[in-house]
Amino acid sequence: MNDTPDPDRESSDDASTEGHESDKTRRSPALIATAIALPVALLVGVVVAAVIVSRSPVNTPVGLGPVPAPEAESESCSQLLGALPEDLGDYTRAELADPAPIGAAAWQSPEGDEVVLRCGLDRPAEFDQAAALQVIDGVQWFEVSGAAEGIPASTWFVVDRPVYVALTVPDGSGPTPLQDITTAIAATLPQEEIDPAPIR
Repeated sequence: MNDTPDPDRESSDDASTEGHESDKTRRSPALIATAIALPVALLVGVVVAAVIVSRSPVNTPVGLGPVPAPEAESESCSQLLGALPEDLGDYTRAELADPAPIGAAAWQSPEGDEVVLRCGLDRPAEFDQAAALQVIDGVQWFEVSGAAEGIPASTWFVVDRPVYVALTVPDGSGPTPLQDITTAIAATLPQEEIDPAPIR
């Protein structure tokens, strides 16, 4: 029996041992990196989700103050309110806060901007024989801008139907709210002669 050590076997064993140590060395940084990366990724995901939620305000009931609307309970207003769309472009129908005025409706955008409709109002004071009108799909509108009062919105009045209807839209809301309400008005309210106030 030969007890002489085999140099080839020893070098092979050494290489094998070094290989295992080398594998351990190679795996350790990868495992550490993975162990660090997963919680960090989870934390980033939670933060991003929280930021997104904070940017998406929860729509709350829209509070509307009282305004004179002697025809708000008329058949014309009832027909129009029943025909209003649920969406006006990016605006979605919103609940009105109590006490909700009769003859009113509102829509909200994801950013919280509001479009408000009121039906059965008095003739607007600014609507006289010199007023400039805009005709949209056969419906005549009269615009009252809020710029002079520093209000970033305009109120449009329908002036050729049995009742006066006002639609207040924020600046930059685009034409869709006005067009969609025009469609509902044209379908439900018959056209009548306009009745502007005399020029003072």
